[in-house]
Amino acid sequence: MQENELKYYERIGNWDFSQIKCKTENLTIWDFYEQIKENTNEKSLCLDLGTGGGEKVLRNYPNVGMVIATDFSEEMIKTAKENEKRYANKKVKFTKMDNLEMTFPKETFDLISARHTIIDAKQIYDCLVTDGTVVIRGVDKKDCWEIKELFGRGQAYNDEIAISEKDYLDLKEAGFKNIVKVKILQNEYYQTEDDIMALLLKTPILNDFSEIKHGEFEHRTIVEKDLFDEYVKRYKTEKGILLKRVLYGIVAKKCN
Repeated sequence: MQENELKYYERIGNWDFSQIKCKTENLTIWDFYEQIKENTNEKSLCLDLGTGGGEKVLRNYPNVGMVIATDFSEEMIKTAKENEKRYANKKVKFTKMDNLEMTFPKETFDLISARHTIIDAKQIYDCLVTDGTVVIRGVDKKDCWEIKELFGRGQAYNDEIAISEKDYLDLKEAGFKNIVKVKILQNEYYQTEDDIMALLLKTPILNDFSEIKHGEFEHRTIVEKDLFDEYVKRYKTEKGILLKRVLYGIVAKKCN
């Protein structure tokens, strides 16, 4: 799984969705970066796991002492360091690291954040100081379920246990206390077919959703275009093309 993910993210090379025109309707009040802010101060040392191209941590992370931001993709870290140049006052250091082979000393960080990435609960527990906090936001099994059912595959489609439940149980077993898990529901409305197409090509929502380029003018053919067109037909609304998101948030404390 890690090897396949690495190949995917090395190919993508960045995680910036700013060009995709989409409006989000939040059906659940829970914000990842607000949770981080509530559990840090201006002196906190934080670790951000699976930071991708660094866009989110650079734009949204609260004012803390320092953020060490990691990703296991060399290409993502290169992108993050380029993006960092536009945020001269942000206290962020980017470094390559595998979430499942964390290399930091025990009891180093006041808070560890993980957004849409795989985690090892025991390693996170060991790296946190006593009374430290982990904040997680992830994509759950039923995320984008309508398009996954239409294509008959997708991220976590065949998982026996929901990712949110696995993370919760792993955190509990690792020793975390006061674990709060929240189901996050969102409706995303994509302005055009090109916008939702760009999302599907840039994320692992659907396994192996791809396009083929032809000739010097790079004419593009979308694989499984018939299924894509059927989804657009079913879920096109006045607000845009609807994608139903099912995410989860977890906040847990390391206590004595």
